[in-house]
Amino acid sequence: MTIHLHIIGALFMLLALIHLGFPRYFDWKQQLASLSLINRQMMQVHTFFIAFVVFLIGALCFSSAEELIATPLGRRICLGLGVFWGIRALVQWFVYSKELWRGRRFETGVHVVFSVLWVYCSMVFICSAFKGD
Repeated sequence: MTIHLHIIGALFMLLALIHLGFPRYFDWKQQLASLSLINRQMMQVHTFFIAFVVFLIGALCFSSAEELIATPLGRRICLGLGVFWGIRALVQWFVYSKELWRGRRFETGVHVVFSVLWVYCSMVFICSAFKGD
């Protein structure tokens, strides 16, 4: 399992860094302009902290995989992360509208890649919580 936690760690740190490009890619200057100042800043601040937490989870997995598997606290953390990413996988399919990706090649690819990623992460964390190495 440690190799899978290392993989997740690297992927999460990369995903966190990708968030830096969100404002430009999603044209937030234009798209968020019509929001009130508080809503605009909440969107920006929450995105930063989501990326920061994803980075920290990645760093934890990358640097402390063995401790996550071998200790009771580590296994509890893995269980919590497994539940969290499992719920995130469900959100991918049942909260986001299909109109955002259906019939669009790139968006469908992103949807599928992240669906697989969230399920993979959930399974690795849950397996780590109950089995370890």
